Amino acid sequence: MRFPFISAAGPHTVVNGRDVVNFASANYLGLVGHEKLMESCTAALEKYGVGSCGPRGFYGTIDVHLDCEARVAKFLGTPDSILYSYGISTMFSAIPAFCKKGDVIVADAGVHWAIQNGLHLSRSTIVYFKHNDMESLECTLEKITRENKRASKVRRYIVVEAVYQNSGQIAPLDVIIRLKEKFRFRVMLDESNSFGVLGNSGRGLTEHYGVPVEKIDIITASMGHALATDGGFCTGSVRVVDHQRLSSSGYVFSASLPPYLASAAITAIDVLEENPHLITTLRKNIALLCKGLSTIPCLSVVSNPLSPLVYVKLSRSTGSFQGDSRLVETIADHMLKEDCVLVTTSRRSKLDKCTLPAGIKLYVSAAHTESDILRASESLKRVSELVVAE
Repeated sequence: MRFPFISAAGPHTVVNGRDVVNFASANYLGLVGHEKLMESCTAALEKYGVGSCGPRGFYGTIDVHLDCEARVAKFLGTPDSILYSYGISTMFSAIPAFCKKGDVIVADAGVHWAIQNGLHLSRSTIVYFKHNDMESLECTLEKITRENKRASKVRRYIVVEAVYQNSGQIAPLDVIIRLKEKFRFRVMLDESNSFGVLGNSGRGLTEHYGVPVEKIDIITASMGHALATDGGFCTGSVRVVDHQRLSSSGYVFSASLPPYLASAAITAIDVLEENPHLITTLRKNIALLCKGLSTIPCLSVVSNPLSPLVYVKLSRSTGSFQGDSRLVETIADHMLKEDCVLVTTSRRSKLDKCTLPAGIKLYVSAAHTESDILRASESLKRVSELVVAE
């Protein structure tokens, strides 16, 4: 990272020796450094150490792993779940576990790199539809069903994110479910940025839309965002989970999640259930930030008003992604140097196929204060107007 942290990545952190307001970490519920999570980690370290350092199927499974899987499933109302050691590997391991050469995957054009990697590794036939465009999705599904004579005989999946990492937009799950049932596809949903955030109790996109969770075939999520720990999980039917225990590379070949992180995830879910006001506070902070950013003429907010990942792009493009990227990087650098506000930008590797515009990401936390929010919006307004004018 360009500006290394030397303290915990909470709402405020120390970067290069200065205290800064941190909008670069997905600490949505403000649980980084939470007392109960720290106590849980300490107790797990004293009991288990750092773990066996072996894969789950080979001396790597400890009772706390099973407890965490059961706790996630109970919270979401699914039959079973499975833990992964790395949040980013969850989706790109789960996709190839179910999708093989000859299968058909219809994916949103705005999915993040980890999902793109999973699509590539599956060797399936990949067809992209326009980002979060349900008319494009329906046309794509209809065309595949009509033109591919083998379509009814192969496995077919729709792959989307609940809250998109590359835009902050929210997938219209009600429409996706209707199209899934109409064209007989399965749905893979990544809830990394919506788990613990959307819905009255933080159960994600299904609760937000009032859709029964069993309508979704496979749900994945990183635990490094709302739960302030690490690793990831996949949840669904018992059959879906059991299949991954022998067929998912990220589960079979990776050292198991350190027990203290699994313990922290259990505690984080407990804290969330005991403190529903965290979600209310988060939404107030999101609304306040979006209101402040809406008055900046050279920038426009493209994320959903309920998204904890507030995504801002240039109102007028320079004409290329590289040019836009350099401009937003300059804005982010000035915000840190001059106002001690840390934000991140949409930097992408050459392997990333996402074609969405470059922009600035602000990860909002329930632990941010009103003054933090106002400081960020005022800094972004002042700096962006100066930089764009130049």
